[in-house]
Order: sequence, then C-alpha cells, then structure tokens
Amino acid sequence: MSFQPIENYGVIGNMKSIALVGMNGSIDFLCYPDSDSPTVFAALLDEKQGGRFQIEPQLTDMRVRQLYLPDTNILITRFLAETGVAELTDFMPMEREGEQPNEIVRMVTGIRGTVHFTMHCQPRFRYAMSAHRTELCQRSATFIPAEDACPPMNLHSTADLEREAEDVFSRFTLQAGETVSFVLADHARKGNRRRWSSSVCVFSRPFDSGRHGLANRNTRAAGGKWFSARLCY
Repeated sequence: MSFQPIENYGVIGNMKSIALVGMNGSIDFLCYPDSDSPTVFAALLDEKQGGRFQIEPQLTDMRVRQLYLPDTNILITRFLAETGVAELTDFMPMEREGEQPNEIVRMVTGIRGTVHFTMHCQPRFRYAMSAHRTELCQRSATFIPAEDACPPMNLHSTADLEREAEDVFSRFTLQAGETVSFVLADHARKGNRRRWSSSVCVFSRPFDSGRHGLANRNTRAAGGKWFSARLCY
C-alpha cells in the first residue's frame, strides 16, 4: 500500500485527540488518549510499520467521495461501484453533558447491492517502538502495550473478529440497509466493564448499538453548537 497524499484524509476529533481517515477507509494517524500522546496508528509516517485501522470494501472500478455532515465532525466516506454502494461513518463522540467518552466509532452501512469488506486493526504503540499483546474474547479484542505509558485499547465489534499474530481482522458482507459497527476505546474508561487476567478475558462489555446511535445524535448536536459559537465569534 502506497502513501496517501495528505489531501486524501479527513479529520475527526473530540477536542481531546484527532484521527486522520483516508479515502481508502484507513485511519492512518491517531495519538491517544490526547493529541500530544504517543501514536496508536502512524501509517501516515511509515506505511509498513506505523500501524493502521482500515475498513476496506472489495469493489472494482470504485469511486470514493468524502464529506462531513453539515456543521459536525462526523465524516462520511462513500464507496461507489456498479456492483454496490456502501458508506463508512467515522466520528469521535461528543456528549452534550456529563462524562465525555474518548473513543472512535466506525459504522459501515450497505446502500445498494452486495459489498464485501475486510477490516484490519493493527495498532503500533508509541511510533511502533512499543510491542503489545492481544486478547480476543468473542467480538471484542484488547491490545495491551508492553509499556505503561500507553493505555490498553479495546476494539468492540458487531462482526466476528479473528486474530492474526497480535493484530485482528474481520471479513463481512453487507446488503442494502445492513450495518456493522466498530468502537475503539481505552479499556479503562468508565462503563467498559472488563476484568483481565494475564491470559484471558473474563468479561466483555456488550456492544450497545443504541448507545452509539445516541452518541451520533449527540455529536451532531454538540458539533452544531460548537460551529454556531465560532460563527458568532
């Protein structure tokens, strides 16, 4: 995979951190938990070793469009081909009140036809200088860095996950109207009900699609409020 030009990236964020999302469906840069923290994904800097989180449609002669929902930080990447159309929605939730989650939500929806997808989540902590181990439990995976300076990350999914070395991948197919979601977050975040031993996941937080649908609506509202305030200023 070759480097993407910088203009091929959209930006999502929550005023704590930001992620760069390529038109190929790949998050190629993320510092976490803050914008000045070490990287989790940095394929933008090193395409082979930097790490990425890619959701890739298997379409031929594909056209891609990227846009934001008006006055929000919700990014839409639209994949269009004769055989099918699908849409990837990426955002970092912003709640109107209470505790702010620090997570990335990725929702893939079939629009027309049948579209096959491959997802790869390949974290490379601290600019690929920190090794990690992976624990897989049903439809959740946790990436645990060797260094305490980097927080462990959870990946929750509504699709089956498989392990490949210390990375995870998923293959799934969408018909029109079907959606698969992925959420990447710090596993220590409040409400992420998980207990860990050295070798096994004992609990896995159930994926709450309703909660993330609400987060999408709250993010729209919060983003609209933020943009309005800046326009008034």
